[in-house]
Amino acid sequence: MFCFHKKLLIQTIVRQYSSSKKNAKPIRNYLKQNSKFLDSLRIHVKAGTGGFGFPRYGGEGGKGGDVCFVATEGMTLKDFLKKYPLKKIQAETGGDSHSRRILGQSGEDKKVNVPTGITVYDDKNVLIGELNEPDSELIVGKGGDGGNKTNGYCGLKGESKSIKLELKLIADIGLVGFPNAGKSTLLKAISNAKPKIASYPFTTIRPNIGVMTYEDLRQISMADLPGLIEGAHCNIGMGHRFLRHVERTKLLLLVVDINGFQLNPKHKFRSCLDTVVLLNKELELYKEELLDKPAMLVINKMDTDGAKEKYLEIKNQLENLDDAILSYPDEIKPSKAIKFDKILKISAKDQPDDVQRVKLTVRELLDVNEELNNNEEYKSLKSVKEQLREHGPVLI
Repeated sequence: MFCFHKKLLIQTIVRQYSSSKKNAKPIRNYLKQNSKFLDSLRIHVKAGTGGFGFPRYGGEGGKGGDVCFVATEGMTLKDFLKKYPLKKIQAETGGDSHSRRILGQSGEDKKVNVPTGITVYDDKNVLIGELNEPDSELIVGKGGDGGNKTNGYCGLKGESKSIKLELKLIADIGLVGFPNAGKSTLLKAISNAKPKIASYPFTTIRPNIGVMTYEDLRQISMADLPGLIEGAHCNIGMGHRFLRHVERTKLLLLVVDINGFQLNPKHKFRSCLDTVVLLNKELELYKEELLDKPAMLVINKMDTDGAKEKYLEIKNQLENLDDAILSYPDEIKPSKAIKFDKILKISAKDQPDDVQRVKLTVRELLDVNEELNNNEEYKSLKSVKEQLREHGPVLI
């Protein structure tokens, strides 16, 4: 009798487990599918060897081909990997010199299409170059010289090395914030992007780019980066992998929850003001220059209970962040407060008017900062011309 009840209990547990597994949300499948965002890749390049010279007639061998990257708009590193699955690229060898051709033919350069926004490093992490403009080119492997009198008519080997391709997204605006602050909701409401939205942290596990289109057909791109956590600057959580994508944006848009944030019960609860200070700290620790970028702060979820009272409590501190950070302990206190050109309180989920206000404000800030940059360039150019202008004798 006891064995019968035991067997029945086991069968019940198995059925319940199977049922719950069947009805559960396929979170892991989603993570597996979307975690394949590729923004870093290591490959090997080998430039062509120079051709042999012809000592008898003083003939010179042809130069080996170069390996050259060409920035291509609309391309991804996944596209690159499909074309070069072995991650090896080689240019042609230079032609030899002979009695019927004194000057050997140069080896053909290997031109490789790569995504726009690529930064290239060598195996010692030394910067080789960047490709930020479509159709721009960068030689990553130089071909060897052909054989001639100076090298004993033996062609020199071309460069052979491992290099790292690092993609940094190019967008006008970079959305920065802790998980579940409402960045994906804002991006979806404000643009044509379709990010995954849910009530649990780390919904966004890869960057999403949306494009805002205005009535006059002006377009502004916005990148939603996966939520940062404390310690992101030293690769805790998603770390540098996504922080680097804010480097090439023109405007930082910090999004925070008015109700604060707590990653899980093991972590300390952070108020809305705390999250602003911590985001400031993480950006500073990663790269202090980011704090000099134009920035805007959006206080989200103002439709929740008690949101207005919470905002009034911290309003003055947000507007005077330099003074507010002085009360924080050294481990989370930034040495420099980020300057916000605008602070908006919104409800991205339920208030279309708030979203439209954000849309118009970011355009205005981008235009103003573009105008300021152009004026600075004009002033510096004018001063250089003034210095170069010939000055005649002065009559006293």
